[in-house]
Amino acid sequence: MAATDQQKIELVMGLRAAGIRDTRVLAAIETVPREMFVPEAFRDLAYADQALPIECGQTLSQPFIVAFMTDRLKVGERMKVLEVGTGSGYQTAILAQLCRRVYTMERYRTLMKQAETRFRELRLANVTTVLGDGGRGWPAQAPFDRIIVTAAAKKLPRKLLEQLAVGGIMVIPVEVPPGRQELLRITRTDDGFERESLLPVRFVPLVEGIAKGM
Repeated sequence: MAATDQQKIELVMGLRAAGIRDTRVLAAIETVPREMFVPEAFRDLAYADQALPIECGQTLSQPFIVAFMTDRLKVGERMKVLEVGTGSGYQTAILAQLCRRVYTMERYRTLMKQAETRFRELRLANVTTVLGDGGRGWPAQAPFDRIIVTAAAKKLPRKLLEQLAVGGIMVIPVEVPPGRQELLRITRTDDGFERESLLPVRFVPLVEGIAKGM
């Protein structure tokens, strides 16, 4: 057995022990080669359960957070998902194993181009990318069955809430004064929105606009 295969098995077993029960999510974690999304200098830590730095001052979330957010998103195979914050593309690749189509947004051109190359290499035909302001969402493709945000908002973005289908779920980290962040699950109902607190987290901030020169 190759070392990476053993590391994958150990990671999946650790995630299961940590409370991740959705077998489809665990299978996606085992299927997607995380080493493709990690900078060369950190390649030996690809299957360690820790966050890693990537280009443009951003971060690749630890596998537990990726698995936890995906698990709580409850993604079905016929669903249309919006991801805000493509980053390295790892979370996108996990989602692509689980749903009909992923629409992913990134504000850094460098990160988007790198992620697109990885998607092509993995032959992920159900991923659509755009360079844009994630807080504004993707109105032309709305409504979405699921929305996942991988950067912390100062408050719940109204435009993203509006693009969530009735019955849809959004998982998003939000700043909770003083200086804390909380992962929330928002469910849109016929009457409005239900809000559920999941766990404390630490994400890079959700920033407006498209990054200049990056």
